[in-house]
Amino acid sequence: MEANVQEKSAEILQGIARHINCLSEENRNVRKRALEGIRKETFGKKPNLDGEILKQVFEQPFKLILKLVSDPVEKCRELSINLIVDYFKNVPQAEDTLPYLIPVLGQRLGQQDITEPSEELRLLLIDLLNIILETAGQKIAIYLDDMIGMLQRTIVDPYPAVKRESCMCASTLASTIPQHFHAQSESLIKPLLLTLSHQHSRVRVAAIKAIGAVIQNGNNKSVDDVTSHLAQRLFDQAPTVRAAVTEVVGNWLLDLYDRYSYFYKLIPLLLTGMTDELPDIRTQADALWHDVGIKYAQENEDEFKDKEGFAKPDPEHYPPNVERPNLGCRMLIFRNQSRIIPALIRDLGDWVVPTRIKSAQLLTTLIINSEDYTTQHTAVLLAGLYKACGDEEAEVVKYVVKSAELLGYFVEPEVWCKLVLASIKTTQSCGCLMVLAGIIRGSQKEQLKSYLADICGTLCGEDICRSPQGDTQSQLLACVSSIVQVSQGDCDGVSLQLFTILNTVLALAAGEAIKAQGRSTVSSLAAAQGLNSSQELYNTHTKQLIDTFQDNYAQWNSYSVERLVFDALLVESGPVVGEILDDVIPVLVANLKPEKDPDVRLKFFSLLSRLMVNAATTLDSQQRFGDFAVTVVRDMVIPNCVWKAGRTAGAIRTTAISCLWALLKSEVLTGEKLLTVIEQLLTQMKSLMEDDNHSTRLITCRVLTRIFHLLGTSLDQDRLHNMYPELLKRLDDSSDDIRVAVAKTFLAYFDCFEDGYDGDLYRAHLEHLYKGLLVHLDDPEQKIQEAILEVLLKAASINPQMLMKEIESVKHKHRTLKYCDRLADHIQNTLTKA
Repeated sequence: MEANVQEKSAEILQGIARHINCLSEENRNVRKRALEGIRKETFGKKPNLDGEILKQVFEQPFKLILKLVSDPVEKCRELSINLIVDYFKNVPQAEDTLPYLIPVLGQRLGQQDITEPSEELRLLLIDLLNIILETAGQKIAIYLDDMIGMLQRTIVDPYPAVKRESCMCASTLASTIPQHFHAQSESLIKPLLLTLSHQHSRVRVAAIKAIGAVIQNGNNKSVDDVTSHLAQRLFDQAPTVRAAVTEVVGNWLLDLYDRYSYFYKLIPLLLTGMTDELPDIRTQADALWHDVGIKYAQENEDEFKDKEGFAKPDPEHYPPNVERPNLGCRMLIFRNQSRIIPALIRDLGDWVVPTRIKSAQLLTTLIINSEDYTTQHTAVLLAGLYKACGDEEAEVVKYVVKSAELLGYFVEPEVWCKLVLASIKTTQSCGCLMVLAGIIRGSQKEQLKSYLADICGTLCGEDICRSPQGDTQSQLLACVSSIVQVSQGDCDGVSLQLFTILNTVLALAAGEAIKAQGRSTVSSLAAAQGLNSSQELYNTHTKQLIDTFQDNYAQWNSYSVERLVFDALLVESGPVVGEILDDVIPVLVANLKPEKDPDVRLKFFSLLSRLMVNAATTLDSQQRFGDFAVTVVRDMVIPNCVWKAGRTAGAIRTTAISCLWALLKSEVLTGEKLLTVIEQLLTQMKSLMEDDNHSTRLITCRVLTRIFHLLGTSLDQDRLHNMYPELLKRLDDSSDDIRVAVAKTFLAYFDCFEDGYDGDLYRAHLEHLYKGLLVHLDDPEQKIQEAILEVLLKAASINPQMLMKEIESVKHKHRTLKYCDRLADHIQNTLTKA
């Protein structure tokens, strides 16, 4: 057999002898043809030659081929490298040539500057290195320095493919000779970290895996240098990169020799993967973390036996849709969270948005694994959560609130209640309220019950529930909603406090959305207490809340929060107002006195008008408001109709007369009751008809019309005679709307004349009245003429002969005789019938 090998190799050598001699020729083409010829006669033979034959054939030309690796001609270098690659793939014990080959490769790849200019050939050389590693195995150890030197350069090569293959080569080298590699591993960390941020994701993945292998099989101290860089790769846009980080960190936590020293640095990286946006990465991270916990428990079996013997049963109150981590995972977090939490809280305030989002997500995972061991870090966590709740990024706030809910599941109210309530009292911040709402949502009903009074008492504080800021109001409502949601029937004991908070927020609401949220929460509170509607809740607590104002309602000003709460309470309570008029009316009277601040009076008149517009379902829901109607007119309306200089005083007069108009329209004020104040009322009506404000004059006319309708003939003649001069003046008003309104007032006015009215006795009044009306029968505006004609047609019944005489005396002065003729015909017909 050996003779055959010798014979066959001699035959082949004879065939390529000339090619071997040509390898040293100066002509590039000759060298190129020689390399091609050697390959054709050796590795290109079919069937393939035996490895032993090839080994003997290449003993002579191998060194010459090595020289051509540095040939100035790229094609010659390529052919020589390919021959060496084929040699290592096909020849047994090819590693025997390493003493000659490694220095040549080091000259081409390991220099400070790039010696091999061709990217493709550098890649081919790296492929050769990988083949050498596979072939040589442990024997590569003596060339470790040379290998490290080459990889230090090629890992940072400008060509991405060279970088990638170099990283793979570094991984293979580390796992092939770990016992020797340990001393040199740190040399590769710096170039690998430089490659970690390359623009190609495949290069980044290769660099991450190489870092994993280098540190796994090398000096573990390098973990300190790489963790921050790996953490940055968790924000990578490429899922493969994030998956690579998760895999590397998970393997370190499982198998790194010195992993116990670096748990606090590596755990956050793996847990971050459990909240990745990609389900596959979440699953991968979750599986690795589970294995880490199991292995940790096995390694500390003796200690864990004691803990398992005294372990508490699985908690009944546990976050839904969350799988409980194993004991090893929980103990790992317990022992390392004191070093993880401060850094995590710091990152929650980082200026980079993705960092804050990842930190907030990680915090939720950390609390789930920590469970009740979180208690000792509650104060630190709460401080970070308060601040993070104000983040402008909604995703951060979402996970911060989720963390707060988890605290509610795992931390006893005895601990968090004191801390959170103290912060709320000190800062009155929206963040504290948001955290409180979240914690309450996660709390257990039975545990929370004992602390409801303290919580509601704090939220009821003036500095807190009277905030004008929309965000704070929204979070106050969220706190109340959380209490209602968790406590349900237990809310009975704090119902008044919750009701007070809700009505205060409704009174100060910064927008319609807050009001809608507030009303919805009121309904939820009523339902939690087994009430059929929110009106039943108002029925229970409205009087109690109004009673709290008894000591100070006379001192309210335009800035008093109590006034706003009173306003909102009456508007929202609906029919309940009619049941507590004895408490409501005195408050209204006190705040509508003329000496009170004008702004306050305007606000109360506005409230009173709104209530009286729907009197049947508010003030008069129990048909009792009529008993207070005279009080409203005498003590509220009339004093505020007195003329005073200034625009504000004018606005108050307008509001007061509008309120009276609403009262009259509600029909709760009867004529009999109106007679008791008619003298004072008509006096002010005459004054208001001269008011500068158009609306005041117009509404006054309407009010007079309604008064005349109500009283009819019960008005005595002297009061009637005192009124018509003022009414005639309004026919000369600058506003046609008012003139038309006065005409309607005259119609009601003439209904007040008794059937037996003595026209002769009051001749002077009638003449003046008829003359004044006839003047406007010739008005330029047709609608005024029509309105006055209607008035005169009714007035004719009082003394038709006198009116006919007055018509004849002014008829010739009118521009048109149409209206005079119609009026005269009417009178004539009346007289004929009589």
